[in-house]
Amino acid sequence: MRTVAVVDYGMGNLRSVAQALQHVKLESQEICITSEPSVIDAADRVVLPGQGAMPDCMRAIRDSGVLEAVYRAATNKPLFGVCVGEQMMLERSHEGPADSLGLFKGEVIRFDPTKTTQQGLKVPHMGWNRVYRAKPHALWDGIDDGAWFYFVHSYHAQPANHADVAAESDYGLRFTCAIARDNIFATQFHPEKSAHDGLRLYANFLRWNP
Repeated sequence: MRTVAVVDYGMGNLRSVAQALQHVKLESQEICITSEPSVIDAADRVVLPGQGAMPDCMRAIRDSGVLEAVYRAATNKPLFGVCVGEQMMLERSHEGPADSLGLFKGEVIRFDPTKTTQQGLKVPHMGWNRVYRAKPHALWDGIDDGAWFYFVHSYHAQPANHADVAAESDYGLRFTCAIARDNIFATQFHPEKSAHDGLRLYANFLRWNP
């Protein structure tokens, strides 16, 4: 049995993520919510959810004892970040401000109110929005370009390297909503709240061999 570890550091929509993964997993896979570094190390692949404020998430992941296991996972197995779990992949966030994991060069910035307010858009960005691919990737298999996904956030990733951008969306401006490089894929939107296409994205991750 191959384990898919959903990292529990006290800050994430763990049950919803685990239930979505359970729905699309292979028979040979077991979905496990865990705060044990040894379980994360032994897992075949890892999911890092996150919700709340970045400083709180970073403090929680350090205090929980799983930080080094997440870094190890980033070097050698498929790793999927969700919402703040995506934002944590970058070097720093303006929220706080706070340093983050630094797996991707770049920062996390707040939506510019001068661009959202004048268009009648509220922050946080909450609800369904279209997602447009920035580059081909195995995880987009079977998902239409411009498919709808569910968002809840006030900050968004701004990678330093455009090659790391996997998808973009529009909310007063074009912003990065997914990043990817090597064995890491991460989304600002919530696949577990995004109906068929969200489940398809998770299914593709569970079958992905980077």
